[in-house]
Amino acid sequence: MAQDTLLGRIMLALVRIAVGWIFFFFGQYKIVGTKFVHEGFAQSVRVWVNEGQPAHWLLPMLNHYVLAHPQVWARVIAWSEMLIAVSLIVGLWVRISSVGGILFMLTLMLSTWYAGGYPAPTWQFIAAHLAQIPLMLLFILFFAMRAGETLGLDGFLPSSKK
Repeated sequence: MAQDTLLGRIMLALVRIAVGWIFFFFGQYKIVGTKFVHEGFAQSVRVWVNEGQPAHWLLPMLNHYVLAHPQVWARVIAWSEMLIAVSLIVGLWVRISSVGGILFMLTLMLSTWYAGGYPAPTWQFIAAHLAQIPLMLLFILFFAMRAGETLGLDGFLPSSKK
């Protein structure tokens, strides 16, 4: 039984590290390159807003804050992805970065809430968010299972679990 538990924790750690590398590649592209910060992010948000994709209560924030300062928000997103990536890869503060990842995925889902059309059958809603839902579920799992404590630096931190 203990062997199965250890194997499961190692597999969870490997998935955590893999998700970290995915976030690293996306984050570094946005930080090193100029396209996302200078045009790509604002263009995406404008398309979402113009097509009526965001949840209705989110529109004022997107219009008055995000689109008013798109380069600032693009950098916040890029560096958030990079911080989540580093946290997941080295296994440090994984629970905190998992909460950040959950909020990030929720924000993406709410920003494209009606991407499947409105009104749409439930399957279209789920299909429109296939990129975010599995990642959000993984972040929930990383948080709940303390995924940074196996093959990660969180295992060396004092824990309140004891």
